[in-house]
Amino acid sequence: MGRYVGPSCRICRREGMKLFLKGSKCETAKCQVERRQRSLAPGMHGWRKGRLSEYGVRLREKQKIKRYYGVYEQQFMRLFHEAARLPGNTGQNLLQLLERRLDNVVYKLNFAASRKAARQLITHGHVHINGRKVDIPDYIIKIGDKLTLKDSEKSLKRVKEQLESNPNFTTQGWLQLDREKPAATVVALPTRPDIQIPIEEQLVVEFCSR
Repeated sequence: MGRYVGPSCRICRREGMKLFLKGSKCETAKCQVERRQRSLAPGMHGWRKGRLSEYGVRLREKQKIKRYYGVYEQQFMRLFHEAARLPGNTGQNLLQLLERRLDNVVYKLNFAASRKAARQLITHGHVHINGRKVDIPDYIIKIGDKLTLKDSEKSLKRVKEQLESNPNFTTQGWLQLDREKPAATVVALPTRPDIQIPIEEQLVVEFCSR
């Protein structure tokens, strides 16, 4: 199954929370989650909300993470199995791997208005890692990686306009941003407080481990 290309706001309404899929629109009164009851799912029968089973609760948690980061099922399960092999808490390892995806890092640096826009920026070849072009959105960044932009007027103009549109934006502690170039350096790995999605990752681990 391909990537969902329908209205993004329907996804947020289905999950009953903001997934920040529309960039700055999610912070305005136009947000569908704000305009409608949070418990109202999309569709003509959205008001018929029954009680979820234990399976349904865990499935919804997994779907929230997938839709928040914009990943396919196969990509998600690959990252889950990789997280399970790492030492420590599997749920937190999974979230950390998702946060370290290049499209998420570009979004967190405010180089793009949303993760979808960040993926487009990457696949069009505007982003370089350690001086080399990387056009794979699910590339996992490491400590010490330096993110720069393609040396072209189009690339620099696009990102600078996005940075200027939100002058009060501040990066998280694991990323070091140079607004002038613009460029960034990964100085640490993201911790659980850096991961802003309200999710119970243990339920996701239980679902994927069944």
